[in-house]
Amino acid sequence: MTICYFNGAFVPSDQARIGVDSGLAGRGLGAFEGIRAYWNEADEALYVFRLREHMERLERSAKVLFVALPADVDTLCEITVELLRRNDFCTDVHLRPLAYKASEEITSKILVLSEQADGFAISATPLGRYLSSDGGLSCMVSSWRRTADNAIPARAKITGNYVNSALAKTEAVMNGFDEAIFLTEAGLVAECSAQNLFLVRGQTLVTPATSMPILEGITRSTIMTLAQEQIGLDVRVRDVARSELYDADEVFLTGSGSEVKPIVSIDHRPIGEGKPGPIASRLTKVYEAVARGQTPEYAAWCTKVPPLAAEPKGAVAG
Repeated sequence: MTICYFNGAFVPSDQARIGVDSGLAGRGLGAFEGIRAYWNEADEALYVFRLREHMERLERSAKVLFVALPADVDTLCEITVELLRRNDFCTDVHLRPLAYKASEEITSKILVLSEQADGFAISATPLGRYLSSDGGLSCMVSSWRRTADNAIPARAKITGNYVNSALAKTEAVMNGFDEAIFLTEAGLVAECSAQNLFLVRGQTLVTPATSMPILEGITRSTIMTLAQEQIGLDVRVRDVARSELYDADEVFLTGSGSEVKPIVSIDHRPIGEGKPGPIASRLTKVYEAVARGQTPEYAAWCTKVPPLAAEPKGAVAG
């Protein structure tokens, strides 16, 4: 059984329970992150990838919901590392920090965010490949539209927002596809159900702008940097029309859970040669090496977890 961090203490996962009448369970009032930690076989060490950036984004998302986090970003990072140390994982791990509305009273103010109690938890689960992509993914443009920024902002990683994602993903799978691609209400490309989207046109990498209703992905930012610095691509952030998807040399998606995954067909149309392209394939290898702490120049992105025998660093609750 794994150990979780739950409202100020490290507890067995079966003791971390949230009430069915809470704001999270009943109304989707929570903000969360999906963070990857990678096992480096050569070092016999676990590295958390871009931990601080994830906690900073959680802080921003929680602010939208008037959820107060229990500590500052530095302390939340220390708690996360200590959680991994106590679990003593020797494999890739998925971390899920969750800040939520914990109040269970049914009153006339159940939708008044500023007057509800807050809760906080971090779970840690061994996880290999989240999204299989042998031979590449098939996608469809969803009939569902991405929620607008002035409805439920996609740039905030809010639990309730993923109803929109689930509807699109379900539609795609039931129609025989692997993933869904959202358009905005104006018909421009936004993102996939839970991933950002990139197009390759020649030596240019294109991705929708953050003025679109998209999550400001940390993997998205990572790939933009690596594409420029490691491959020498020109990176453009701009509006993307639906028809550009069909005309691109390559299309791929990115996410902390999904990593980098090539898309080989959209709406039954082959992309490029209908197989994973050279840019996505190269970025996949570069990204994996960086995330596993194997690329010294990007070492600042990786937080090494001390072994279980080591003493915890700093003041950590529990």
